Amino acid sequence: MTTWSQFTEEAPQIAAVFIRRHKATGNLCMLGTLRSDGFPRISPVEPMIFEDMLVIVGMPNTTKFKDLARDPRFCLHTATVDTKVTDADAKLFGTVTDLPDKQVHARFAEKLFDDSGLDLRGEEFDHFFVADLTSASTVAVIDDHLDITIWKPGQGERVVRKH
Repeated sequence: MTTWSQFTEEAPQIAAVFIRRHKATGNLCMLGTLRSDGFPRISPVEPMIFEDMLVIVGMPNTTKFKDLARDPRFCLHTATVDTKVTDADAKLFGTVTDLPDKQVHARFAEKLFDDSGLDLRGEEFDHFFVADLTSASTVAVIDDHLDITIWKPGQGERVVRKH
């Protein structure tokens, strides 16, 4: 499994764009999953980096989490309203594992309360998905071209320039 710190070491530019765009939108990202009929689903989600993990949790019994329980593949895209992509955007790809550790859940709920005031302390998570990143990319418009930065585990970042 690729930890968050491994990802940020191997892909510092992509990680920086993800963090910047994630914060700029109040932690909102768009989650791509696969529905039971095989078609894609796009859903809003607020992932968190917690204890060196990218955690994807949310309201219980949502279809996006049923999708992930059935097929763990996902795409996470930073939300944007800027059609010119002047601040770049990031996409993270991977699979999730449902982590059943109640002690981790309790620490997560405490941090969530400390950070946002949302009180889920003492509540059970129906899913606590932890991401294993398999690739990532960013797109940035720079002057007269696009810079697409791509990462795969163990390969570092590479930039593809499109004019």
